[in-house]
Amino acid sequence: MSQPDMVTLGKISAAFGIKGWVKVYSHTHQLDGILGYAPWSLKVAGEWQPCKLLNGQIQGKGIVAQLEGVIDRNQAEKLVGCEIGVPRSRLLPLDADEYYWADLIGMEVVTVNGVLLGTVDHLFETGANDVLVVQGERERLLPWVLGTFIQAVSLDEKRIVVDWDPDF
Repeated sequence: MSQPDMVTLGKISAAFGIKGWVKVYSHTHQLDGILGYAPWSLKVAGEWQPCKLLNGQIQGKGIVAQLEGVIDRNQAEKLVGCEIGVPRSRLLPLDADEYYWADLIGMEVVTVNGVLLGTVDHLFETGANDVLVVQGERERLLPWVLGTFIQAVSLDEKRIVVDWDPDF
């Protein structure tokens, strides 16, 4: 079931308990938002495979989930590291100047003067704003502030233009 239009919403980060539950790292804005996108697909050995979510809930500061056919810890441990995805067609449309994080990851980041800083490795929230983690000759943390630091985003060119001093 390899589908090029799949969007990663999270990943399985660990086994949870002895009955096959898994811990889920979610990329969705609301921690438990990922649970609303069931059914999921799991990327196993590079291929997307359908996966039915039986149950899921917030557990402490994270999410735990029960998946169909996963009945013990050994089976759950085999899924650690698998990406959780859904078809892009199931995502809500965005307004102008809104982007899914999954679309930004891997994009090239260049300054307004054309200096390549690297590529977006991942993003995280700080409360004040989101932050791009850019990997190049060194790691840079760039605040996601449109119009101030983020000057232009081209999904087609997979490029983000930033107003940022390359020495910083």
